[in-house]
Amino acid sequence: MKIYNSMTRKKEEFIPIDGNNVKMYACGITVYDLSHIGHARQAIVYSMIAEYLRYRGYNVKYVRNYTDVDDKIINKANMLGKNALEFSREQIIETELDMKNLHIKDADIKPKASENITNIINFVKGLIDKGYAYATKGGDVYFIVRKFKDYGKLSNRKIDELLNGVRKEVNEEKRDPLDFALWKSAKQGEIYWNSPWGNGRPGWHIECSAMVLNELGETIDIHGGGKDLIFPHHENEIAQSEAYTGKNMAKYWSHCGLIKINGEKMSKSLGNSLTIRDALKKYNYETIKYVFLQKHYTSDIDIKDEDFYMAEKHLYYFYTTLKNMDKFIYENNGDKNGETIEDDISENIIKNFITVMDDDFNSVAAISELFGIFKYVNGLFKKVDKNNKYKIANTFAKIINNIKEVYSILGLFTQTPDDYIDSIKSRYLQELSIDIDYIQNQIKLRAKAKLLREFNKADSIRDDLEHKGIILKDTKEGTIWDIKKLYNI
Repeated sequence: MKIYNSMTRKKEEFIPIDGNNVKMYACGITVYDLSHIGHARQAIVYSMIAEYLRYRGYNVKYVRNYTDVDDKIINKANMLGKNALEFSREQIIETELDMKNLHIKDADIKPKASENITNIINFVKGLIDKGYAYATKGGDVYFIVRKFKDYGKLSNRKIDELLNGVRKEVNEEKRDPLDFALWKSAKQGEIYWNSPWGNGRPGWHIECSAMVLNELGETIDIHGGGKDLIFPHHENEIAQSEAYTGKNMAKYWSHCGLIKINGEKMSKSLGNSLTIRDALKKYNYETIKYVFLQKHYTSDIDIKDEDFYMAEKHLYYFYTTLKNMDKFIYENNGDKNGETIEDDISENIIKNFITVMDDDFNSVAAISELFGIFKYVNGLFKKVDKNNKYKIANTFAKIINNIKEVYSILGLFTQTPDDYIDSIKSRYLQELSIDIDYIQNQIKLRAKAKLLREFNKADSIRDDLEHKGIILKDTKEGTIWDIKKLYNI
C-alpha cells in the first residue's frame, strides 16, 4: 500500500510504526457556524481512509478534534449575547447532526480544546522550560520560531521569506514577528482559564499538538487535514510538538484538496458557502459523497451544479440496475455461493478495488470500475435463456455481495435500491410539478385507449408525459414510468 506524504512530496510505502496498529489524527472543525461542504469532504475522506485501513486488517485509532475556543467563536457568541462555550456546544450538536445525516462514520475519539486546557498548559510550560517559548508581562506566551531549525520543512518555506507575509501584531512584547501565540491573555468579555501566566486561553495551533500527544502519543502514523492547513497551522504544530518531544510528530502527512464553487473559492463573504444542511435538502447523501470521491482526495475540486446532477444520474443507473438484479435473483433463487457464469468481472471486483485503493486511496479509479461492472451486468440481462437463468442469478448475487463488501467503505450502496430511487424520483417530480397519482392515472387512460385501439390517443398521452419529463416503458408486467433526465446515462 502506498500513501502520498506531503512532507516528502511523494508516494511512500505505508508501513505503520507499531505493527498493525495505526494512529491517525485529522484536524476537525472550528465550530462558529454551520458546517459547509468543505468540512464534509474532509470528514468523508478521512473516514474513508480509516475504514479502508481497517478493511485491510489494520487496527486504527482515529482522532478528529473540535476547536471550540477561538476568536471567531468568541466574536460570534458575543454578537449573540451567549457564553462562548455554550455557543460552541450548540454548534457541535448541529455539526454532529449534519455528519449523521451524511452517514459519515464517526472518529473513535473527538476531543475538544476546552476539555484539554490542563494538557495545553502543561505543554506550554514544557516549551518554556526547554527554551522554545517565552511569556510576556501581559500574560501572552509565544513560540520562538527561529530556534526550531526545521521550521518550514512541511510547507517548503524559508524563514527569511516568511517575514513578508507575516501579519503585524500590535504587541511590543513579541520578540520576533515570526513568533506565534501558544497562550493568549484574556481581553475584556472573553472566556478564559487560569494559568501560570494569568487568565487566558490557548492559541489555535497548540491545541492540536496537545490533543495528539494526549490521545495518540509522541509520534503518530497519519496526520491529516485540508491543504489550507499546511501553513501555518501544521507547520506550527510540527515546530511545537517536535521541540517538545524531540521526535517526529507524524510519519505521513496527508492533505485533502480544497473546494471552489462554480470557479470561485468558497467563502461566506462571496455568498457561495454551501452548507452541508443546504446540500442535503437538495441531494441524497450518497450523491454528495459520490461528487467528492470521483475526484482524488488530494485534488482541488471546482464544484458546479451539474456535478451533482451527473453524480445523481450515475448512481440512479447503478441503483436501478441493482434493483433489476435483486428482482432476477429472487425470481430465480440466486445464491452467491452457487455455480456462476465464468467471467472475469465478479471474480475481480474485490481484487481490483484493493489494487486501486492501495495506490493512495484512489477512489476515482474505484468508481470508474463500477461502469464496467454494471455494463457487464446489463449485457448479461440480454443473454438470459432458460438454460442459464440459474447461473446468471448466482452471478448477480455474487456481484452484489462483492460490490457491497468493498464499496460500502466509500459510503456507497448503503441504501436499498428502492430507497435511493424513490428519493430521487420524489425530488424530480417536485421540480416537474407532477405527482405519482397523475402519472398512474395517465397510464391507465393510455392502457384503456390501447385496449379500444385508439392508438393515436395512447401515443398522445405518452408524448404529453414525455414533454412533461416522464417516459413510459412497456414491459411484460405492464407499463412503468421513469424520469426522462435520469433514464439514459
